[in-house]
Amino acid sequence: MPQGRIAKTLARTAVVSWREQPTQYDIEALRANIERVGLVIRVRWAIVAALAIFSVVAASVYALEVPFGELARNMTIPAIALLFVLMYNGFYQITYRKVGNIAFLNQAQLLFDILVTTVLVYYSGGVYSWFANMYLLFILEGAFILPRRSHVWLLVLASAAMYGFVLGAEYWGWIPHVDMPFVENGLYLNQTYVLVRYLWKLTLYGGAGTVGMLMMKRIHEREQELAECSFVDETTGLFNRPYFYRTFASELERARRGNRALALMLVDIYQFGEFNRTFGMDVGDEMLAAVAARIREVAHGETAAAGCDVNVACRLGGEEIALIIPEVRGYEPEPIDHRERALALAERLRAEVESTRVRGLGVVVSVGVSIMPADGDTAEALLEAADTALSRAADQGGNVVVASWQLDAALQGPRS
Repeated sequence: MPQGRIAKTLARTAVVSWREQPTQYDIEALRANIERVGLVIRVRWAIVAALAIFSVVAASVYALEVPFGELARNMTIPAIALLFVLMYNGFYQITYRKVGNIAFLNQAQLLFDILVTTVLVYYSGGVYSWFANMYLLFILEGAFILPRRSHVWLLVLASAAMYGFVLGAEYWGWIPHVDMPFVENGLYLNQTYVLVRYLWKLTLYGGAGTVGMLMMKRIHEREQELAECSFVDETTGLFNRPYFYRTFASELERARRGNRALALMLVDIYQFGEFNRTFGMDVGDEMLAAVAARIREVAHGETAAAGCDVNVACRLGGEEIALIIPEVRGYEPEPIDHRERALALAERLRAEVESTRVRGLGVVVSVGVSIMPADGDTAEALLEAADTALSRAADQGGNVVVASWQLDAALQGPRS
């Protein structure tokens, strides 16, 4: 495998969601994930504060039953573990907005939580420890921020393995048992008690993982539903006008920073008002949806080989559709001029629409294309240039592609 492909494979594994050119949906998903990571960090601060208060109070109570020297020895390592939690949680607090999308760092912080919990479990009586229930909290946190179900189940297995190690190591005498007041300390050597206790904890951990994943599945589904309601046009299934302006601004800024080209394509169904008057609005809506589907297929199919959809198709209103075409480097066998790429895409789109039939009826489209930086580097400039080219295409009778840089040249004639 070439070195470049190895690096890309590692990148896909390392981050929560990976594309060479993320779409706006990817960006929104990553933003939501980072916000969830931030929430988990805040929850951890609350847990640490509760543990600190509990430790002080519990130590005061245990001091009445346990010699101070023994209590101090048993509390030293748990105190160091809590300091470790403060250090890495402080690190994540400072950096999570920059690294919250790096999957293995999200997994690492949860594994640290499990490791610290295991230390607390051992030093609070092992099989008797109340701290074993804290594994449930971190499994639920994992279901909240980890992108895959398999990762959550690995967290469940890690919790079960760490807890099982403490119980087994004490039972077989690999590590000394820490006696606790108020309990019957000999039970850690009772095989039946240890096994039943462990099986009960396994049931709780598996249940927490299952419930957490089911809840997050519904939350993700609801997020998708809300996103589609907010950004997707009901008739065509394309993104809507507000989404277009939001994404166009983002892509313009990305193109400026990366010194890349950006093409804008405006598509208008030729004499669609007459089509609606002749055949009715219901047939018109069917035709509009069919044309939109063809445009979406052409737009997304162009970069399918790269594993990403970088072209964004939006309905601006009526029968007018816009297509944002960022420059993508690296997916073509050989780099091509972005003007040529945009024109080739426009011609494929025009031909596909021409061949589309709904109830035996067909339509044609006029297409206008502008490009950054030749036509400007603002949304207004590119829209104006594309609209001028679109008007020229409509003047020629539709079924024509006109680019802004062709306006002073010999233009294409109407097609049969």
